[in-house]
Parts: sequence; structure tokens; C-alpha cells
Amino acid sequence: MLRLLGRMRRRGRLLVLLAAAALLVGGIGWVLYGSSWLRVEKVTASGTQVLTSEQVLAAAAVPVGSPLVGVDTDEIAGRVRSRLPRVDSVDVVRSWPHGIGLKVTERKPVLLIKKGANFVEVDASGVRFDTVAKAPAGVPVLELSAAQSPSGRRFDEERLLHEAVGVAADLPEAVAGETVQVRVGSYDSVVLELTGRRTVVWGSGEQGEAKGRALTALLKAAPKAAHFDVSVPTAPAVSGS
Repeated sequence: MLRLLGRMRRRGRLLVLLAAAALLVGGIGWVLYGSSWLRVEKVTASGTQVLTSEQVLAAAAVPVGSPLVGVDTDEIAGRVRSRLPRVDSVDVVRSWPHGIGLKVTERKPVLLIKKGANFVEVDASGVRFDTVAKAPAGVPVLELSAAQSPSGRRFDEERLLHEAVGVAADLPEAVAGETVQVRVGSYDSVVLELTGRRTVVWGSGEQGEAKGRALTALLKAAPKAAHFDVSVPTAPAVSGS
């Protein structure tokens, strides 16, 4: 009898503990999903430069009033990227107890493609992400003449576009700001046109960083020169004045 009573007491304590645990879990679930305490009330956006925060918020379409814990942050990020191609990445974070924060990183153009009266912006990954009526300052325009090149069959326009994008991305900031045009005739025939009618024979897109350093040094050493050649960065050349 004593053993039976002992077992009953232990079972009773276990049932009490299980009931308490169920109440605790149910209470937490109600607080997170059923109550009005932890619901989305405020959505903010940061990191915009060309875009506005209003555009980001509209694209995100965060369900205000929904339980904060149930918000699908990956889905929100996907909506922003698909609706706003200028957005390269977006971090969606919960800001307890009532907020959602969106931090965006916009794509930056390194090259422009003329399209009628407009310009298509291309980023360092070769992604065409927007068409604008006015060319952004300090971003060179691509001139592609691959059809005239004997190597045109091997290196099509898309391949040469990526080559040009790589060259533009490798330019030192000071040089990029002075580059007006990137002319691509073939894989190994890239020429830059700088302000002041100066030209730079770049060659292929290989050794971009070394060529950038060589060109920077030449521009400082011969500021009045008209023609530069860094196609072989270990033996750069300058001419004209």
C-alpha cells in the first residue's frame, strides 16, 4: 500500500509538472502569436542612396499587424530584390517588440550602355540593373565594336561586355572619375578615353590592378601627356603633350 501511495504521489507530481509545462508553452505561444503585445507596428528602411525608403517599404510589403515572430524575413527580402533590381542585397531584422528593419545595399554602376536617349547602368558583376535618362557623374560609357574584330566569333558582345566591366571595376577611384569612355574592339583591345581628350591603351582585362597602379603613376609623372599605354604594366609608356 505504501509503495502504491508513493507511486501515485510521483505520478501526481509528474502530471502537475506536465500541466505546468503545457501552460507555459501555451502562454508563450499566446504571447507570441495571439496577443497584441508582439505584433508588427513599425517598419523602417535604411541604406538607400538613389532609391527612397518609401520605395523600399512599398516593395517589401511587410504585413503590419501580424505577429512579429511569424514574419517571413526571407520572403520579404526576396520581394525587395525582385521588385527593385537596383537593390543588391537586403537584411531584414526583427526589432523587438514591434519593429521590422530593412537595411539595403544598392548596386553601383561601373559602366553605362547607351540605349537611345537613355543609359543602362551595369554593376561590377555585369548586371544591368536600371535605365536612367541622365548619365551618373563619373561613370564611363561603353563603346563596343566587336563586330569589326576578327575575334568577334570567339568573344561575343556579352563576353566583351564582361571584359569591359572588369576593366572599369579595376580602375582606381581617381582614374575612374576621369574616365569618359571605355572602347572595346576585341578581347585584348580596350582603350580608355579620359577627360581632356587623353587616351589610354589598356590592352586586355588581365592584370587590371597592376595597370591601374601604372596609370596612376603615369598621370602624376606626366600630367600634360595625351597618350598613355599600360597594356604591359611592367613597361608603361607615355607620349604627346
